[in-house]
Amino acid sequence: MDFKPSGVCSQLIRVDVDGSVIKNVEFVGGCNGNTQGIASLVVGMDVHDAISRMEGITCGYRPTSCPDQLAKALRQAIGE
Repeated sequence: MDFKPSGVCSQLIRVDVDGSVIKNVEFVGGCNGNTQGIASLVVGMDVHDAISRMEGITCGYRPTSCPDQLAKALRQAIGE
């Protein structure tokens, strides 16, 4: 699934979920090292665990962040 984030540097988040397990995450744009790290850490994780850990994280003065936007993408992927 492709998700268009808002309020962050990343332009696109690609998410692959199988049931409730995150299979793959790819960020297009954004801080490359950070987004690769986030993507690597959540692969194999339960969707709900990942959402609860990342939802609400901010980036500097912004009210959101790439992890927060990933949580939104995961919610969309599972139909929440």
